[in-house]
Order: sequence, then C-alpha cells, then structure tokens
Amino acid sequence: MAEKYKIYIGFITYGDLTAKYLPYFLPSLKQQSFKDFKILVIDNSEVENNNNASYIKNNFSEIDLTWAGDNLGFAKAFNIMIRRAIRQGAEYFLALNPDMILEPDVVVKLVNELDNNQALGSATAKILKWNFADQKKTNIIDSCGIKLLPGLRFVDCGQGEKDEADCNDEIIGPSGACAIYRLSALEKIKRVGQYFDELMFMYKEDCDLAYRLYLAGFKSNCVVSAVVYHDRSSAGRGENNLAVALNRKHKSRRVKQLSFLNQQIIFIKYWRLQNWREKINIIWFEIKMLVFALFFEPYLFKELINLSKISHKIIRYKNGN
Repeated sequence: MAEKYKIYIGFITYGDLTAKYLPYFLPSLKQQSFKDFKILVIDNSEVENNNNASYIKNNFSEIDLTWAGDNLGFAKAFNIMIRRAIRQGAEYFLALNPDMILEPDVVVKLVNELDNNQALGSATAKILKWNFADQKKTNIIDSCGIKLLPGLRFVDCGQGEKDEADCNDEIIGPSGACAIYRLSALEKIKRVGQYFDELMFMYKEDCDLAYRLYLAGFKSNCVVSAVVYHDRSSAGRGENNLAVALNRKHKSRRVKQLSFLNQQIIFIKYWRLQNWREKINIIWFEIKMLVFALFFEPYLFKELINLSKISHKIIRYKNGN
C-alpha cells in the first residue's frame, strides 16, 4: 500500500521552457519546513529523455515523474495528478508552476490556512515577481488571487502593484501558479469527471475552477505571509480598458487565442446563472472584445469557428453528464 500524505504537490514540465527553472524551484520546494507531502510531475515534453527528466532523476529521484507522451496541456495534466492524490487519501492538492521559488514556510502556512478554516475550498500565497534573468526577487505583485469583475471578467488581484498592502480585496480563488485546493471541495464541483475543464487546454482554466468553487459556496484566501516569487514574462497593471489593451502587446498570439476562446467557453457555461444586470455587462464586455479584435487582432475570429466545433462538449460539461 502506498504511503499516505496529507498533501500532494504537483507541477508540469515542458521542454527547455521549464528545465532552466528546476535548479532553483525544486531546492526551494524540498527545503519546506512542512514535510508531509508527495511531489508529482507530469512531463508534457515532446521526448521522454529531456533536460527536465534528467535533472529530476539525477537530483530528486524520490519525485514521482510521469512522461505524458504528448502535450496534455494544463487542465488534463493537473486532473491526472489530482485524481492520484484523491485515490491516495490526501486532504489537499497544491498546484505550482515550476518557474518560481518558494520561501521555506509557504506550504505549512497554506496547509494551516485550510486546516483552520473549513469554509475555504482553496487558498493562495502572495505571489511576487521574480526577475529570473537577473536572479532578483522583487516587491512587485504578480497575483494575490483571482478577483471577479462585472461581466464574468477575471483579473489577478494586485498585479503590477508594489507590495505595500495586505491584498485585502476579496478573491474567489487562487491563480493557477500557486493554488492549494481542498480535495473534498473539488470532488463536489467536478463535471464529467473533471476538476479543471479539459476543454481549456491552458489559460483561464484556473478562473473557471475558481468560479465553480465560488458558486458552490466555497471561500478562498490569500495567505499574505506565505510568499513565492514567480517569473511571469508579462504582467499588466490595472483593470481598465487601456491597461488591458496595453498589456496585450506583450502576449503571444497563441496566448491571446486560447484566452479568447476560453473566455467564450466561460460565457456559455455560466450565462443562464447570471441576472439581467450581469448579462448586460457580459454583452458589453463581449462587444468591446470583438471590436478590439476586428481592428487589432482579427485572427481571433477564427476561435469562434473552433468554439462552434466544441459547442456540444461545452453543453455536456455544463450539464454535468
């Protein structure tokens, strides 16, 4: 029988995009003061023998590493690890990005937060930006959790601001970069056997999961004394239209396409649950997105064709059967 751990920690690797971070990320994870955890890794790299696998096998052989054989994306890979944690009787699952470093008390503080507040379905650490190129920790906030705005808009709380406050804004869930989940809560909100929606290959799947937990009545907190540093290549500042538009120039076409498609999926899944005021906000937000795309990013309209191709799957997921 496999040894039982209180918490399973999982992350995804993918080629050289993640391999360069492992010599910093994994030591910070293994140096945690809390030791009752098991580490799982899904390697989405194209080939089995890659730099991620070599580093993990040579330096952290106790880590449970699985080569996926294909790029499964974020949602499907994490669902595999979450199911594994549930089968082994864990209480919590901590999803991490490998492009970060953790302070030594992060895991214990996140676990204590959920232990001491049964209303919480999830929690996050305070995520500050890490300048990987210069090997410098900064005091610029990357995320204090996901905040819900009118029109089913989701933003990272505090992103781009200096770390001068305690992230007092209400959040509905954690950023997928550092997210601890109560597994019993995930069991209650899963759809078609999935926790993260696998229609969302990557981007905004953490927002979707946070919103489902929120609708089910679960709370979420940012544990501001638990600090991690994240090397996000582009992080915007502000929530207004201009700030959002300016930040988009730093994002790749692929990221914009996936974000646009997944936002449409979210609209469809939760439209019927919105009151008339929120439906107006959604329509207005959609109009602004489409007008912006028409003039600046017309390639996004192709995603509406892709949306129509998976509409039956969205309905099935929404109905939970």
